[in-house]
Amino acid sequence: MFTNNLMNRAIGSVDCCPWGAAAGRREDRLHESSPLRGRPLYTADQRLRRDASPWTMVQGILAPLQFAVFLISLVLVMRYLATGQGLGIATASVLVKTVVLYVIMVTGAIWEREVFGRYLFAPAFFWEDVVSMLVLALHTTYLIALFSGSVDAERQMWLALAAYSSYLINATQFVLKLRAARQEHAWSGAALGHTS
Repeated sequence: MFTNNLMNRAIGSVDCCPWGAAAGRREDRLHESSPLRGRPLYTADQRLRRDASPWTMVQGILAPLQFAVFLISLVLVMRYLATGQGLGIATASVLVKTVVLYVIMVTGAIWEREVFGRYLFAPAFFWEDVVSMLVLALHTTYLIALFSGSVDAERQMWLALAAYSSYLINATQFVLKLRAARQEHAWSGAALGHTS
């Protein structure tokens, strides 16, 4: 009993998921000590810093650019795996995707520092940052495999697909978070309009 309660409090202290019940947890037990329990995604000050930061625009440009590069590269990698042709262009596309990933990770960390006061793992984006580290690790592993020649080209492309799968999960996390932030902003605006 004591161990279960201690475990629930430990999980609750790092659990930032706003959909606990949908994830199979009981809201009343696990979310009592969650860092985001009852809090908006952005405080009023954080929203002002977000809106004033030039890095917000940079992220807004880089995110769809990275997704477009991802889609093109995915097609090229799949083409190579299906036909054995186009290794050079597929490899170049993965390299471009990786460079764009590094740029968005660095600028995203700067943005997070300006808005939340820390470069990574701000409570509002904790799980997105955790998965981002996996995405970064897989893309970096691809680069190591490519430049060291430690695995053949086909395995390199499969590694690229693993990196792309993690990227797709991460992109989905950020889209859901953006949607939640927009809904939260709309709800708070509606509440203010209703009370005035």
